Amino acid sequence: MTPVESVRMSGISKRFGRTLALDQVDLNVRPGEIHAIVGENGAGKSTLMSILTGAEQPDAGHLWLQGQPFAPRGPLDSLRAGIACVYQEFNLAGHLSVLANLLLGRERTRCGWLAGELRGDQRRLCRQTLDRLGLAIPLDAPVRTLGVADQQLVEIARALLSQPRVMILDEPTSALAAAEVDRLFAILHQLRQQGLSILYISHFLEEIQRLADRLTILRDGRTVTSGAITDFDTPRIVQAMVGRRVDQMYPRIAHSIGPMVLRVDGLAGSALPRSASLQLHRGQILGIAGLVGAGRTETLRTLFGLDPTRGGTVQLNGVRIAHWSPHHWIGQHLGLLSEDRKDEGLARQLPASANITLAALSRVSRLGFVRRRAEQRQATQAAASLSTRWASADQKVAMLSGGNQQKVALARMLFSDCDVLLLDEPTRGIDVAAKVDVYRAIGQMAATGKAIVMVSSYLPELLGVCDSIAVMCRGVLGPSRPTAELTADAIMHQAVGN
Repeated sequence: MTPVESVRMSGISKRFGRTLALDQVDLNVRPGEIHAIVGENGAGKSTLMSILTGAEQPDAGHLWLQGQPFAPRGPLDSLRAGIACVYQEFNLAGHLSVLANLLLGRERTRCGWLAGELRGDQRRLCRQTLDRLGLAIPLDAPVRTLGVADQQLVEIARALLSQPRVMILDEPTSALAAAEVDRLFAILHQLRQQGLSILYISHFLEEIQRLADRLTILRDGRTVTSGAITDFDTPRIVQAMVGRRVDQMYPRIAHSIGPMVLRVDGLAGSALPRSASLQLHRGQILGIAGLVGAGRTETLRTLFGLDPTRGGTVQLNGVRIAHWSPHHWIGQHLGLLSEDRKDEGLARQLPASANITLAALSRVSRLGFVRRRAEQRQATQAAASLSTRWASADQKVAMLSGGNQQKVALARMLFSDCDVLLLDEPTRGIDVAAKVDVYRAIGQMAATGKAIVMVSSYLPELLGVCDSIAVMCRGVLGPSRPTAELTADAIMHQAVGN
């Protein structure tokens, strides 16, 4: 007898204005399986999950949960029915504690008050859930003090606390290092064995092939194909996603390495980095690897002046810089791409054109007024070099897919004519085709003589894109070595201090 499907979605369609986001999509998820949902940014994955979680209502189609018709009127209906979702963009209250975030919306009260003994039980349950994820953080710590990786694990812990029957994970590993990914996968395998159905959305195809039992591929709002993961190799998945062959995942653009442009010696932040030294040359792509928490992001933020400096010296083009700040570096054509494009990297409610020109408004201004036509024309040119897709340059950044938002952030650096680019996780949360566009753009920038530092938790892209790689371990940045001399295993050994 065929088991009843945990989730069945048939003929789901959804339109936003003139945009048909979903067009007759079908999805079948079995009990106790990990089912991957794959597709480019904008393919309809998030919209489909929004309908399953009750955040959106379908224009057409039907849903079944555990074999019964299911029509959630809102997210609370889905949560009560046993569907939990961990979104790509965090939904945490930064000013509240870890405990308050974990219990948000599910507090147990007595006469409108949190009873002490009940709260004690809840604290123990929350502590056990965090320990299960290997997350040794205080329950009373404000969430805003946590790093991106720890915030991601808090989101997952909150989903597990609801004891779901179906759990949706949207890019859950985009901020995690290899050790955290391994731990998460072990937990997901345990949950699957306990009968939990897991819908897993990721742009890391290696993860999907390692983790999932089956997959469904979406393209342009339609179901392209579905089947056992063993029936799909990487080229077939990519071709189904983008509708064409992607012959070169890491396009190599010929570039030559010139004279030194940036030298950093013994840079130290308030906590991290403890000591970071590097030499960056024109036309060079220098990768920085390391575990989450090793101090990679802090190194870039301290170097750019966003975080306080405790020591170290910096030279740009042979000139020692005594004091630096973001304003100073922008004037010196040095730019930073933040790993957190939602809260730091973009003004999401402004048009794409304004985001691109924001750091160099004088180029599109006259007598203190922005020339709108010039801004749109030049912003469009900068975005086109990254194959950015939007309805128009006036479209709000918040309405773009994650990949196109990242391209807008990169286009701002191109428009500002940055000579030195500090890129923190430049492909986090974007699809395969968009990654290839970003890799190609980085190579082209190096070919024009720009110097690039690239932090990434994804070793294959560091090995595929960078000329040399330095490894960070416990706040100390080691010397760089040519990529040709390195392997993923060798990098990991350095990252863990072996």
